[in-house]
Amino acid sequence: MLSQRQFHRIYRLSAWYDLIVTWPFATPITLALFWSSMGTAHDALGLAPLPALDTYAVLFANFFGTVVLIWSVLRLRLNDVRLARYDAVGRWSFSAWQLYALSQGASPILWGFLIAEVIWAILQSLPLRKEATAAQSA
Repeated sequence: MLSQRQFHRIYRLSAWYDLIVTWPFATPITLALFWSSMGTAHDALGLAPLPALDTYAVLFANFFGTVVLIWSVLRLRLNDVRLARYDAVGRWSFSAWQLYALSQGASPILWGFLIAEVIWAILQSLPLRKEATAAQSA
């Protein structure tokens, strides 16, 4: 069980993680730069080349990046840990889709993102300790 303070810290860190990992997907230009660097990583690791991004792949990647960036900023600005439970549901869903993509031959680099998603999902799904208030202890 986590304390309220621990859970709050996890919640905020997960939002910052999302901002850092997702911003390259938010625009066509940043996605192209990111995809190019992923291609370079693939070459260096001896992995199969990444497919070229067509118009629809760019569009949906930009949708994904924009929505996750907005969701991350919203979580940081509202600072409401109840949103962490919703975020956990999204992370479990994303994890399922990443597993599906891996089963269909997606880049093994995706395993790193999947592991991070599952860790955040688990942490944001953990129960919280009920903490005594001043009125209860008096």
